[in-house]
Amino acid sequence: MRKLILMLVAVFVITTSIQVTTAAASAGAQWLDTANINNGTVGVKYDVKSNVKTKVMVAKGKDNYTYTLASSSEEVFPLQLGNGDYTISILENTTGNKYKVVSKEVVSLKLNDTKVVFLNSVQNVKWSNTNKAIQKAKELTANKKNDAEKVKAIYDYIIKNVDYDYDLANNLPTEYLPSIDRTLSTKKDICYGYSALFAAMLRSVDIPTKLVMGNSTYVTQYHAWNEVFLDGKWVTIDTTVDAGLKKSNKKFELVKEASKYTTAKVY
Repeated sequence: MRKLILMLVAVFVITTSIQVTTAAASAGAQWLDTANINNGTVGVKYDVKSNVKTKVMVAKGKDNYTYTLASSSEEVFPLQLGNGDYTISILENTTGNKYKVVSKEVVSLKLNDTKVVFLNSVQNVKWSNTNKAIQKAKELTANKKNDAEKVKAIYDYIIKNVDYDYDLANNLPTEYLPSIDRTLSTKKDICYGYSALFAAMLRSVDIPTKLVMGNSTYVTQYHAWNEVFLDGKWVTIDTTVDAGLKKSNKKFELVKEASKYTTAKVY
């Protein structure tokens, strides 16, 4: 089994080590949409310049998350670091890995229940009711009595129908983002795609779900999995590992030991 698990390798990059300098910030904050801040998200719609790498940084205290802006369409980002003040910055590349701050704003998050953050559609867990994957989630859970049954139905579907995409893992674009309908239609993806699909499907049926990245004793490289709020607590579920074990007729459990996972990022 160890040999099998070690084969589930995924190398992917969603953040970049960058150096940031502060430039004169643009006036106003028309690029920042705070209409859904009570759900724990902000929207960013910025006129991305041609051939200029542009990023969004979401920071709270010493922690920060950096995302790529590839178009001028609005993107939604989570405020997943708990209640408090967040600095949202637009960064433009100057040279190499150096970026300048061209605009920034501070917003304050005050949620009674921070789990609501993990019900949203955001850049890397992107979904809407028109997605075929979300329609499938509704179909799978239509007659289920509780959240545990809903989680099990969606989990079973994914580990049975989605294969690990070794070709993608070996030729991964630097700015790779998962697409839940692409994963559903091709029936293959890397761990990032597995966990984004699982998170989106569960969020669509009102079950708070985190997409988590970091390291695990199950695999040798940077990994992605999920934490699901079930029966009053967060539990660890790894559809990538379990899909591989199922296809090899190995024994596995839906809920994994949290001690086998080390978290780096949460979305």
